[in-house]
Amino acid sequence: MSSSPLSAVLPTTASAVVTKAVAGSHVLKVKGYSLIKGLGVGKFIEFGKFSVGGSSWTVRFYPDGGPGSDYCADWVSIALFLLDPNPTTDVRANFKFNLLDQAQGKHVELNPQPGMRSFSNAKTGFGQDRFIKRMELDESTYLKDDCLEIRCDVTFALMKQISKVAVEAAKTQFVAVPPSDMHRHLAALLSGASGGGEGSVDVRFEVGGETFAAHRCLLAARSSVFSALLFGPMKEKTATCVKIEDMEPRVFKAMLHFIYTDSLPEMDKGETTVMAQHLLVAADMYNLPRLKLICEHELCKHVDGSTVDTMLALADQHGCRGLKEACLSTINFTRNLKETTASDGSEDSASAFEILAGREVTLRRGQAAVP
Repeated sequence: MSSSPLSAVLPTTASAVVTKAVAGSHVLKVKGYSLIKGLGVGKFIEFGKFSVGGSSWTVRFYPDGGPGSDYCADWVSIALFLLDPNPTTDVRANFKFNLLDQAQGKHVELNPQPGMRSFSNAKTGFGQDRFIKRMELDESTYLKDDCLEIRCDVTFALMKQISKVAVEAAKTQFVAVPPSDMHRHLAALLSGASGGGEGSVDVRFEVGGETFAAHRCLLAARSSVFSALLFGPMKEKTATCVKIEDMEPRVFKAMLHFIYTDSLPEMDKGETTVMAQHLLVAADMYNLPRLKLICEHELCKHVDGSTVDTMLALADQHGCRGLKEACLSTINFTRNLKETTASDGSEDSASAFEILAGREVTLRRGQAAVP
């Protein structure tokens, strides 16, 4: 029986399961190790979260051994936890912890973990109860100046199901489409306006004695506050120069740059934190939610004992949940550390606590998500 001539052009259905290995590493630093010894069996220090393959992870460090029994009472324990388990799908991962030998300048794997582990809602964490003996660690080159460094390597299989109708073989790509460069054109538009070029400039702003030229339609499209200010029933609707109060010129200039390019201008490293605070206030004032989250994300990285009061007040005033969580996490950590060192009663412990409560505290900070 001959085949139908239509069979040659009928589409066929194809499906596949594609598996690939996803790997990542995260470096963990413990500063002031002697001060967290004595927390007790089963008590831990939790590091900040990190991402591998789209999943969020964290590491718990047990200086006096993990929970359960006296099996690991003389050991340091460490464990990896999955922070966002899928209720229907397990994540199968292989991981290892490596201690930095500070004499040789290289990481060393201790007590290798065999095989894969299935992380799920029922079991979110796995680790090494007997990572290293405390006495061995105290006398080793892994510990230097009361500091140690651990690298966590995570590898897991990412599976993706693909179903599609295959009409014909994949075609050769004859045209390469470059990524969008609209932000470059808009940056040039802003630069031309600032340089005195008239073009379509139809509004100017006076900020702290400086004047900035801009385009009403673009500002209105990006900010509902500017839309109401420039096109609503206000006097600024017809004004050619709008005066902006309570904002520094450099902050307004940076906000304009973001409005035109969706990115922040380059700035000196030393002024990043201060500028982020000012821009967060401006973003809240002019309803620029992405700019607000970018600033919040940046400030979360600079929460410590010397800044936590200021950051917490800023978070409360402007409704920044992620920044507030970062502040409360630091406060809780320093409070627990203070209670631990207070039991020692010595001046050295108190002094060391003050150091850890300041800029040296880098353990477990929240992060604001930036879309």
